[in-house]
Amino acid sequence: MDANNGHWLDDDRAIPVPAGRSFLLDTNVLLHDADSLHAFEEHNLILTIDVLEELDRFKRGNDEKGRNARRVIRDIDALRDGRSLSQGVDLPGGGKIYILVRSFTEFLPTGMDRNQPDNRILAAACAMHKAGADVTFVTKDINARVKADALGIRAEDFLNRVVNFEELYTGWSEHIVADDVVNAFYAGHLTNLGVPLCPNECVLLKSESNPKHTARGIYRADTATIEALQHGDSRPWGLSAKNLQQQFALELLMREDIRLVTMLGQAGTGKTLLALAVGLQMVAEEKRYRRIMVSRPIMPLGKDIGYLPGTKDEKLSSWMQPVSDNLQFLVDPKLEHAGDKVQYLYDTGVVEAEAVTYIRGRSLPKLFIIIDEAQNLTPHEVKTVVSRAGEDAKVILTGDAYQIDNPYLDASSNGLTYVVERFKDHAIHGHITLAKSERSELASLAAELL
Repeated sequence: MDANNGHWLDDDRAIPVPAGRSFLLDTNVLLHDADSLHAFEEHNLILTIDVLEELDRFKRGNDEKGRNARRVIRDIDALRDGRSLSQGVDLPGGGKIYILVRSFTEFLPTGMDRNQPDNRILAAACAMHKAGADVTFVTKDINARVKADALGIRAEDFLNRVVNFEELYTGWSEHIVADDVVNAFYAGHLTNLGVPLCPNECVLLKSESNPKHTARGIYRADTATIEALQHGDSRPWGLSAKNLQQQFALELLMREDIRLVTMLGQAGTGKTLLALAVGLQMVAEEKRYRRIMVSRPIMPLGKDIGYLPGTKDEKLSSWMQPVSDNLQFLVDPKLEHAGDKVQYLYDTGVVEAEAVTYIRGRSLPKLFIIIDEAQNLTPHEVKTVVSRAGEDAKVILTGDAYQIDNPYLDASSNGLTYVVERFKDHAIHGHITLAKSERSELASLAAELL
C-alpha cells in the first residue's frame, strides 16, 4: 500500500490510509455538537461502525444528545446520496467522510477490553497510524485522550466553540482620569475616554489626584460616550447592591433596552438573588413583563426528569430549591412565612419554574427569563434557549464557570462564556463578572480557599 498517495482498499484485510490529514471522531463529539461533521474543512473524517451503533442507541432520547444523534444520522445519510460511505463521500469543505466497518482489535495491546466501544475506536486509530495514515483521534473524553496518548496516537479535544477564559470580557473597566473629568461627569456632562469599550460596558472613573474621588457610569455605543448609571442605587424588591459589581449588575438588569444579561461569579456573589429581585420588581410591581420564568439545567438527574413521580412542578421542586431559597429571602427576610409567600408567587403565575429540556420549541414573549447554572449548558443548548425569547422578553444567564457538572464542558467551552464572548460587541447585551461573595464570611472564605 502506498501510504503517501493514500488508499482506501476494498480488501477486508487492508488498513485504510486516506490521502491527507484525517480525524477519527469519538461518538461524544457528535453528541456534543451536531455541526462537528462540518467543522474540519478540507480534512478527512473517519467514523467507525461503533460510532454509528452508539448514535443509533442515543437517537431515541428526547434530550439534546438524542436530538444531536438524529441530526447527525440525517446529515450522514444526506451526504451519502447513493454513494458508498465505506469508500469515502465528499464533504462540502473539500474533505471526505469514511465509515470503517472492519474491527481492528488485533492492534490493541493485551489487557485492553475489546468489548468496549471506545477501545475499538482506538484500535482503528492504532491500525491507521501504524499503516502510515496522518490520523488524529478527536474526543471530549479526557480519559480516552490519555489512553490514546499511551498508545502513541495523537489525540485532541474538540474545540470548535471555545473562548480564552483567562481573557474573557469582565463587563467593566477602571480608568484613571484627570480631576476635572470626574467633576464634569458629576455635573452631567457625557464623557468620551477615547479608548475602545464594548457596548454597555460599565466604567469606574478614578481621579488621578484622589483615588477615592470616583464616578460610575455605563458606555453607550450609540453616542460613544459614558453616561451616569440610572439604576445603580435602585432597591428592587428592597434589595440594594453591596459592592461595585452588584451595582453594575442592577444597572444592566433594570435597563429595558438591554435584552440579554450574562452574569458570571462564584457562589455567594448574588447573581441569582439580584436577577430574581429585579424580576419581581418588574413583574409584580411595575408590570413590565408577564411573569418570571426561571430554569436550571437538570444535570445530576441525568437526561430528563420525566421518570420522577408527580406533576411537573413536583418533579422540579427539589432541583429548583436554590431558587426558592432566594425567593424566600426576598419575600420574607425573617423567613417566618416565606414558604407560603413563595408558593403564592407560583400559584398566581408571577413565577414559573421550567426545566431547560422543555423550553425548546416554545415562544416566550414578554417574559423575564432567568437561566441559572447556565455554565452547564453547551453553546448549542444556550442558543436553543436564548432563541426562544419572544418580543419584549429579557433573558438573564447566570453561572459559575468553575463549577461545571457537565463532563464534556470546562471554563472555556461552556455555553455561558461562549455567549459572553459572542455578544460582547452588541448593544442588546450586557455582562458583569461578580468577584466578591456577599453570602457570609464563611462562604466567602470557602470560595477563596477551597
